[in-house]
Amino acid sequence: MLNKSVVAAAVLAAFSSMALACTTVVVGEGATADGSFLIARSADSSALKAQHMVIHPAKKNQTGMYRTQDHKGATNFEYPLPKNSLRFTTVPNWQTQLHGAVGFNEAGVGVSGTESIFARDDALKLDPYNEETGITEDDIPDVLLSRSKTAREAVQTLGHIVETIGAGEGFGVVMVDEKEVWYFETGTGHQWLAQRTPKDQYFATGNQGRLQEYDPESPDFMASKNLVKWATDNGFYDPKKDGKFNFSKAYTRDDSRDRVYNDPRVWQIQKILTPSLKQDVQDGRNFPVYAKPEQKVTVDDLKAIMRNHYESGELKSHDPYTNGLRGDEEYRPISVFRTYESHIMQVRPWMPREIGSVIYLAMGMADLSVYVPFYHGLDAYPAHYGMGTNQADSQSLYWKYRKLQTLVMTDYPKLAPVVKEAYKKFEADTAVKQKAFEEDYLKIYKKDPKKADKMLNDWNLKVMAEAEKLTEDLTNQVFTIRTTDIENANFFANKSKKD
Repeated sequence: MLNKSVVAAAVLAAFSSMALACTTVVVGEGATADGSFLIARSADSSALKAQHMVIHPAKKNQTGMYRTQDHKGATNFEYPLPKNSLRFTTVPNWQTQLHGAVGFNEAGVGVSGTESIFARDDALKLDPYNEETGITEDDIPDVLLSRSKTAREAVQTLGHIVETIGAGEGFGVVMVDEKEVWYFETGTGHQWLAQRTPKDQYFATGNQGRLQEYDPESPDFMASKNLVKWATDNGFYDPKKDGKFNFSKAYTRDDSRDRVYNDPRVWQIQKILTPSLKQDVQDGRNFPVYAKPEQKVTVDDLKAIMRNHYESGELKSHDPYTNGLRGDEEYRPISVFRTYESHIMQVRPWMPREIGSVIYLAMGMADLSVYVPFYHGLDAYPAHYGMGTNQADSQSLYWKYRKLQTLVMTDYPKLAPVVKEAYKKFEADTAVKQKAFEEDYLKIYKKDPKKADKMLNDWNLKVMAEAEKLTEDLTNQVFTIRTTDIENANFFANKSKKD
């Protein structure tokens, strides 16, 4: 009985470590339809994890320390506050106001983080995560966005923290500005590697260390100072036997857990963007780290990827929703019910930053939510965007979307098409209006920036309100359908149906 209990606990621990998960796609500016930088990520943890949308004002002459425990965060991490903090946005956890998920700062630097990844167990024994005072996804957006003037500076700052203080967990982070986009991965507690995304390619990952190549002489790479030496000294890399250094092979986990939980998501993304790729769905270590899309990538392409649940194509038999809910499906899809938000970041350097940097954000499960644009130049959010807890309510933005999604999941095959079609139309109509708005904004911006700013805020707030109103209407529509279904199934009438 004792042995069985130990095994059961180990299995539960392994499952729990996989449960807090995300999916990330990064697209270089030469691989997109309009030349913008594009990043997409889902944040997956718990459907009860209400998200707030927050604007952090700029601050002058700060002293003291940023302390995670001031907000009851994951570790006792501390780091000096920047003397002059930049204005930045985040989408944090309701309980701690940490783990900001996504945001831009006033310098045009954007962060999306984090992707939970896992180092190989034998390497962690020698250089474990600093679970007491190390930096985690709770801290990364606030620490980087408050001070970084460029994406490269953000990478360097995070790298310095990992090397000197340590990572409290394994993570991957995207940093972008108006010139380049980087992806950063931890190895062990104090080792890391970051690579600039090639201009004409994309990167996809799902909870696994994916970076491989490292050229210390190239400006396209940054890494911990003794990255290769540490792996060599500790027997994880043999230059004579292994040939070219491979970061993923030397540092990150690659076992049966990856075969069904992680590999299928990356396979699906690469199959969507590069259909000609022929590869075994469980051969993740050999998937290309970067690949060229066969057609230029759009914001809509990334929305579709974030909503994907194997509903079509070669993995259709693994769809866990369409043919009845199957929580025991072996292949984890990209879109899961416990996604608490997903987003697409777009950076268009040729435009004024106020509209050039935009986040398309969907609260809750992407497949049953709507992507609403939030422009960099938006001055403030409505009060209820900063509300919501782990208990359903009638005010917060988060629960407006989550309640509809929960109701739809009671009969996904019948109800999902109603919601998805309505949101599809809304997004298409909004895109048309958005194009017209941006054209008008650019004309006005040249002559009167303040007038353009008011126009931007009025337009963005209107779209946000329309998305909420549509969600309220859909909730009532779906409630009506379910009420009819339940009444028909439980009518209990006499033969004449008069009483």
